[in-house]
Amino acid sequence: MSDAAILCVDDESVVLKALKEQLQRLFGRRYIYEMAQSAEEAWMVIDELEEEEIKILIIVSDWLMPNVKGDEFLAQVYQRFPEVITVMLTGQADEAAIERARQEANLYACLHKPWTEEDLKRTINAALN
Repeated sequence: MSDAAILCVDDESVVLKALKEQLQRLFGRRYIYEMAQSAEEAWMVIDELEEEEIKILIIVSDWLMPNVKGDEFLAQVYQRFPEVITVMLTGQADEAAIERARQEANLYACLHKPWTEEDLKRTINAALN
């Protein structure tokens, strides 16, 4: 089993399902793929992975989510885990939110919905290399 994970966070289960399917198709068993429907759920997943000594390589997070927006969540992640690569996936983030994520979360990339599998592959490969 892999000791490296990619975490996707989005409040829409259909988006998470698509991301997981695409990541599995693109990278097979190279990584563990975790999904969370909110920032709160994502922190639970992060804590579990940390307990299991599984390194989170990348977090792909939606911007528009209930309670905590993606830029805020990614900034919190960056404060605690500065080595984790952050990617925002959004259909609605304004430029200010994207810029805030660049400044406060060391945002690596922003993918816009609807994304393509090729965009996802290019972004993840570039981030990991």
